[in-house]
Amino acid sequence: MKKIWLSSPHMSKEKYEMKYINEAFDTNWIAPLGPNVDHFEQEMVDYLNGGFAIALNSGTSAIHMALKAANITKRDIVLVQSLTFSATVNPIIYEGAVPVFIDSDYKTWNMSPEYLEQALIKYPNAKAVIIVHLYGFSTDIDRIVELCKKYNVKLIEDAAESLGSKYKGKYTGTFGDFGVYSFNGNKIITTSGGGLLISKDFDRIQKVRYWSSQSKDVAKHYQHSELGYNYRMSNISAGIGRGQLKVLNRRIEKKRYIYNYYKKSLNEDDVFDFMPLNEWDEPNYWLSCALVKKEINPIKIIIELEKHNIEARPIWKPMHLQPYFEKYDFIGGGISEDLFTRGICFPSDTKLQDNELEFIVKIIKKAIKDV
Repeated sequence: MKKIWLSSPHMSKEKYEMKYINEAFDTNWIAPLGPNVDHFEQEMVDYLNGGFAIALNSGTSAIHMALKAANITKRDIVLVQSLTFSATVNPIIYEGAVPVFIDSDYKTWNMSPEYLEQALIKYPNAKAVIIVHLYGFSTDIDRIVELCKKYNVKLIEDAAESLGSKYKGKYTGTFGDFGVYSFNGNKIITTSGGGLLISKDFDRIQKVRYWSSQSKDVAKHYQHSELGYNYRMSNISAGIGRGQLKVLNRRIEKKRYIYNYYKKSLNEDDVFDFMPLNEWDEPNYWLSCALVKKEINPIKIIIELEKHNIEARPIWKPMHLQPYFEKYDFIGGGISEDLFTRGICFPSDTKLQDNELEFIVKIIKKAIKDV
């Protein structure tokens, strides 16, 4: 049987992507920057209903530039969600700042406002908060925004997994001072590798444009007054992104279908609690994830799926439990650790057919019975 992936690239059947790639070839724009980059930035702004955007070579680069644009420097405290991928946290270390990890809550699986406020009280000089909209489901944004305003800290939204998700009708990534998106190969749309930073602050985005293009000053010769970075997206990658953006809503519909299929098919066994859908939330359902209710090790389910060439994954291991980051402070009560221990991400590839979903569910049910 062919490999069933967790979430893999899915080019449009209309081959929209090839139109823009061919234009780049025909005009010899095979380099960083170019017309596709300019158009992709504007098309993303149009899709997200405002702001200013810069296309970069990864979501990690976008988080790094967001931290610099927020004036984060050495020894500054950055409060960051613990239940996430390391790319959310690594750029804090790049700048010599200090991460403090915040636990999740069961209502959203994302940053707990209660634990965040505890951290803001403990660290009154904190400079920024990084939240994550995990697996395409939004955090309790209104409460987080209120706390950030109350304690005068910058808010960075890691919306790498939640492009197209809405909170109370507004797109995730557009509530904070800066929003970050990823177009890695496993995301809901891809540019092969790439990211995007968005903000309502035009001047800060222009500053990121300067830094990410090697900080080249305006001069006839090459002159650099600040440290620069080679972070810009290529014209070819942006062309792929332009084509992918045309089918984003279609991908969200398929992701929603997959989530509902699993929830309906597996809930009858009273084994799983699926990632909660709150009243404010219109998620993109990037990955269909659930907690195991009974005394079943999710790794056993993952191993059983692997035997049939099906990819599944555990929930992210919290950053405060990672060997590199365990020395940093953690504010919480063990919720993210429980989510990691009992959580599983089911195959959520938008190319999945019903017969494949049926087969996956069959294997999962077999694994449950065999435990």
